[in-house]
Amino acid sequence: MKCPTCQTDNKEGANFCIECGYKLELKCPQCGHPLPPVGKFCEECGYQLSKLKESPLIDYSKPQSYTPKFLADKIISNRGLIEGERKLVTVLFADVANYTSMAEKLDPEEVRQIVDGCFHILMGEIHKWEGTITQFTGDGLMALFGAPIAHEDHAQRACHAALSIQKAMGEYSEKVRKEHKLDFKMRIGLNSGQVVVGSIGDDLRMDYTAIGDTTNLAARVEQSAKPGEIWINQETRNIIAVYFREEAVGEIPLKGRAQPQHL
Repeated sequence: MKCPTCQTDNKEGANFCIECGYKLELKCPQCGHPLPPVGKFCEECGYQLSKLKESPLIDYSKPQSYTPKFLADKIISNRGLIEGERKLVTVLFADVANYTSMAEKLDPEEVRQIVDGCFHILMGEIHKWEGTITQFTGDGLMALFGAPIAHEDHAQRACHAALSIQKAMGEYSEKVRKEHKLDFKMRIGLNSGQVVVGSIGDDLRMDYTAIGDTTNLAARVEQSAKPGEIWINQETRNIIAVYFREEAVGEIPLKGRAQPQHL
């Protein structure tokens, strides 16, 4: 069974991922009843399982459902030290380019399966670099690097995660193209700035307040990015310039900004 968070292959019958400790448990997508390794129907509600993926169903509204144990333990054990703290972070936004067009052409179940497969890749790469996913947006997500798990190299980690995502998307896009005759690509935007971390619950839900427009600007950068590309603004570039090679895309007007932004 492949772990949905870190993509590690585990032997059949394993209860927990050998790499990240994620609980490997199949559940019925209709009633949530635990499922045996084999079977065509849920023994609790009779739901047909023929289309059920091998990896566990994830509830994207519950951070406990998708955060690997090693990260969850770090967050919970350190939350008392960081709640209320002002932190410099890098925000990553990613979404599916041309999602509306895809949704119009395919059955809703096919769209869900494609997006779920994409989210598994994003979660695996973001968690590998100890980023924290704070929000799913239906066809994308938002993640923080540098909080609640502190890293001085938060911008570098965000860039590594973004590059890894786009590399993995190359293979996944080819799979989608063969199966559904669609051009499937992600676009990613990064911005670095300050946030104030609020309360962190036992369920890993995190409240935070962006200082200025840290998160809004990251979202605008991502929305301007071309499919298959990663765009960053000047704040992030100032931090990572000596570690990565980047190419200027020019002065780009962004919604809500009086002046064009150098991206």
